[in-house]
Amino acid sequence: MSLDLTTHDIDAIYAEAGQHFPPVTSSDQVETIYPEPPALGQGHKREIQLCDGLELCIVDVVQHGWVERVPENEHPVQFCAYLSGVIDSGDYGQGDRCLHIDASHSYVGGSGIQPSHFVRPQTAQRQVGVNIHMTPALFRQFFANGQGELPVSLQPLAMGNDWQQRFSPRTTDAMCLVVKQIINCPFQGMTKRTYLQAKVFELMALQLDSMMTSPTRLPTPSLKADTAARIHHAAEILRSHLESPPCQTTLAQQVGVSDRTLQKGFKAVFGVTPFAYLTQQRMQQAEQLLRQSGQTVAEIANIVGYANPAQFAIAFKRQFGISPSDCLRGKKLPKSSLLG
Repeated sequence: MSLDLTTHDIDAIYAEAGQHFPPVTSSDQVETIYPEPPALGQGHKREIQLCDGLELCIVDVVQHGWVERVPENEHPVQFCAYLSGVIDSGDYGQGDRCLHIDASHSYVGGSGIQPSHFVRPQTAQRQVGVNIHMTPALFRQFFANGQGELPVSLQPLAMGNDWQQRFSPRTTDAMCLVVKQIINCPFQGMTKRTYLQAKVFELMALQLDSMMTSPTRLPTPSLKADTAARIHHAAEILRSHLESPPCQTTLAQQVGVSDRTLQKGFKAVFGVTPFAYLTQQRMQQAEQLLRQSGQTVAEIANIVGYANPAQFAIAFKRQFGISPSDCLRGKKLPKSSLLG
């Protein structure tokens, strides 16, 4: 039976194991070697700080059955390539297909907010490969143009406060060769660090080239949970003020998002723009009032925010396929016009 662990549990296991099997610094003072905790598996990971903002981890482990559940977190740019072993990491709580890292597919993950997800190494398979983390600032420093801007093709890897974008480039023979050269570095000391820096950037270049020429973008949630909550709050405001709703800019300010995010959010959550959503809600209430309230068409038009009954009638018929007067007389709506 697999252990179901949180990231906090994993950290605690490493901390406890470190008391009995402490990490070892290599003789050239370049690597820190961490034995895999017996509770998780066997083998080791070699971590190397190549420069400020760039870390390399060389992995050689065989792991037991466990699943790590990772919370939503702010994440740097990440590059992974494995020679053997399988890691599943996915669904991201949104029903997306699982990310599969193995010898045939590498991984490039952009900076931004990483959704909550699981990490599940395949049991009893030796995992050998490299994992690279790079800060967004260093990524921009190396890959930006003369104006300090990233090329359009690389902008998905710098998402700021939005969901990170993830890619699964096919692992080529050239990538495998570079990974082997990183693992079997023949140098020591500063020469070793310089060599590994060069090889890490070579691997990045190969993965980025593959990503840009044959992009395989993995799915991500459309909105962060906090943003989705703000969009639902905005919708509630509109429903509560059908007669005199705030303008889009004011509505965005009220819920703490930009105009662009408000537009994008309504499209993602409701499938329509804020204005179209408002119109839908007005028409729904108008239809109920026409059938139940006993008020006139003009009165109901005013209640749902239309000073001009003629404009109201046009919007109502566009929505339902019948006029407000027909609805008032009890005519049924066409099935195709009913709102879901």
